[in-house]
Amino acid sequence: MLYATEYESPLGTVTLVSDGDSLVGVWFHGQKFFAATVQNKVLTPSDPPVFTLVKQWLDRYFAGEKPAIPELPLSPGGSAFRTAVWDMLCEIPYGEVTTYGAIARKMAAKLNREKMSAQAVGGAVGHNPISIIIPCHRVVGSDGSLTGYASGLSNKIQLLNHEGVDTSRFFIPKKGTAL
Repeated sequence: MLYATEYESPLGTVTLVSDGDSLVGVWFHGQKFFAATVQNKVLTPSDPPVFTLVKQWLDRYFAGEKPAIPELPLSPGGSAFRTAVWDMLCEIPYGEVTTYGAIARKMAAKLNREKMSAQAVGGAVGHNPISIIIPCHRVVGSDGSLTGYASGLSNKIQLLNHEGVDTSRFFIPKKGTAL
């Protein structure tokens, strides 16, 4: 059984989903791939203790603190590849960004491959089911483009600014998957 509740963030309403013990999803309303990992499952309105932890974590985050990701029991549903990419996202420090290409190089090394597609990494990043907490917003294009954020570039820019990233060095592409 899955449980759902809402959290009012400074960027809008987000839906939190739990299996009762762990957080399985955090989605902005209207986000691309909204609740994709829990589709066709009944979401029961409830308030298991994990939601209290998550809401406190988010309150601290939006208050300017830097809460640690391991403070929360996370259980994002995805393939082994996607899960490995999401684990790498959790290693990106507050106030810093990385590129899809850099993550692809790390994944290639981890998998003992010569190279890895940045597009494959982008697909995994874009399908991250735990927005904000698993910081997919900290990934940018190698050319400085702000691309690939499923809940919209405005939210991506606001989250990066909130964390102290100088977003003036980035640009919004004229066309692409994030628009």
